[in-house]
Amino acid sequence: MKILIQTCIFLFPFTLILAQPYTDYIGAGHNKGIVVSSSDEEERTFFYEDAAGSKTIDGSGLNGKKVEMARFLTQAALGYDAKDLEAAAELGIEGWIDEQMDVERSEYLAVTDNFAQVLYDYYIAQGEDPDDISNNPGWQHFRYSWWNNAVYGKDQLRQRVAYALSQILVISDQTDLGGHARGLASYYDMLARHAFGNYRDLLYEMTLHPCMGFYLSHLNNPKAIPEYNINPDQNFAREIMQLFTIGLYELNIDGTRKKDAQGNDIPTYTNNDIVELAKVFTGLGFGASLEGMNPPEFGNNIYGADMTYPMIMYEEWHQEGEKKLIRNITIPSGQSGIEDIQDAIDMLFNHPNTGPSISRLLIQRMVTSNPTPAYIARVAGTFNDDGNGVRGNMKAVIKSILLDEEARSCESTTNPSFGKMQEPVLRHTQFLKAVGVESPSKYFFNHGYGFQINTFQHPLSSPSVFNFYLPDHKPTGELSEANLVAPEFQILNSLTSLNYANLVFGWTFYEYTTDNWENEYFRSPTNASGYFESAQDDEVLINQIDLMFTNGTMSEDTRDIIRESIGWIPPTLNGAREKINVALYLTLNSPDYLIKK
Repeated sequence: MKILIQTCIFLFPFTLILAQPYTDYIGAGHNKGIVVSSSDEEERTFFYEDAAGSKTIDGSGLNGKKVEMARFLTQAALGYDAKDLEAAAELGIEGWIDEQMDVERSEYLAVTDNFAQVLYDYYIAQGEDPDDISNNPGWQHFRYSWWNNAVYGKDQLRQRVAYALSQILVISDQTDLGGHARGLASYYDMLARHAFGNYRDLLYEMTLHPCMGFYLSHLNNPKAIPEYNINPDQNFAREIMQLFTIGLYELNIDGTRKKDAQGNDIPTYTNNDIVELAKVFTGLGFGASLEGMNPPEFGNNIYGADMTYPMIMYEEWHQEGEKKLIRNITIPSGQSGIEDIQDAIDMLFNHPNTGPSISRLLIQRMVTSNPTPAYIARVAGTFNDDGNGVRGNMKAVIKSILLDEEARSCESTTNPSFGKMQEPVLRHTQFLKAVGVESPSKYFFNHGYGFQINTFQHPLSSPSVFNFYLPDHKPTGELSEANLVAPEFQILNSLTSLNYANLVFGWTFYEYTTDNWENEYFRSPTNASGYFESAQDDEVLINQIDLMFTNGTMSEDTRDIIRESIGWIPPTLNGAREKINVALYLTLNSPDYLIKK
């Protein structure tokens, strides 16, 4: 029910003269010097707010700042609750970014180890035989750490950037890496650590990480031995160019493709360039072994290796001689293997394509699937030079992405080519953050296996190095006809769309938020108590859900559907719960929630 308050405003000149002068506008946060008389000022015992006439002047009854911040947090965080939103609105967008960049980083390896120990101790306390229980982390323990940090971690901007990077510098547990949870956690720690660092440092550390070495097969990659028809593996050399830095075609700074004299796209590299670069990434092997295993040697398999320790160079297995790379750059002979790698990383990092290529991918993962060339150019310009002569400064790049006029302009919300479909993982994290969870164990035990089966997505679990979806994917129909890309639509089909609706039914009506193989002690039901007060009035409830889930942009059609669906339910204790469940279910399945502008 909407409450209409007729208000008469009287301005007394003598009061205004005596009062402190204000240069801002009416409604900007004060009512000094203004007397407000109202025909009705409604208060209800079950609401903490009232409908006071003064709010029409001092701005306290307006949600403008919160709506703006809700939209921003959808781009910059994994989710938010009412307190997060309130605090962020007080800080302002740039203030929130600055504060977040100083928040202590969530740990993944340490939390993964902790989950393994917590479960081990729990089952020992239940009388289980210690010989039947291992405290060595499995893949599920890394996933427990990921979801636990997503729900409880304070470093939401860092986590959002690390998640974006995990879909660019891809490894996957859909390989034998699934048996190495500590390695996966170590890799994710690396992404989070460099999220606000320098992209060049990230490229170098990623190259030496044993999980990437195993995934793209430059671990134990030997030099050429012609008599045995052995040649360096080319997999990592190809992907570090195509996916992690320069891309397939020469680019202008705005991400558009350069053309040759005939109007054709210009490839950035040839097959021979891959062959030459592959020589650089030879001789790397494990740098450490697990306790009780043989010392590391070139050629060791991953089962006795410490997957958290960087690979080291075994010079006798590194390809000697010079390497002729793209852009007529030659790595001289006589260098160490690590020096060769450093030179190759520098070449790729400093290539003019890397700025626009990586900037576009990060914009897609955080803000919009179809950034304009001007948007890409502005961010790429920051990548190339942060204003202090530093290239690859991720803090500056992330700020540039989130503060850009296209990301912040209200005009963008009405632009049909702007925005992105919210991917399943972010739909779930936003729901969990907004509603909250209760956990007797104080941990959020969720390995996400069922979620992945139903949505085709889970962090560090893509089907290939090309991620869950391609950045240039065009779904058949109106989007393709408009020449718009929509990456996330690649995993949307008749199966995953129905499965998602069923998952939401479980989240809302059955409070089922976790996948785990433990007992009831480790279950984490939702906590919707923060919405009970709003459920006393249908319109207030819809407005609250609109603010928390659809950034204040819920359409009138969606509102009408929710009003009709909950209008008959009485606002009793059980009825309030029913109203909340129905309203949340319909909202989470609406285009207003799924498409973020």
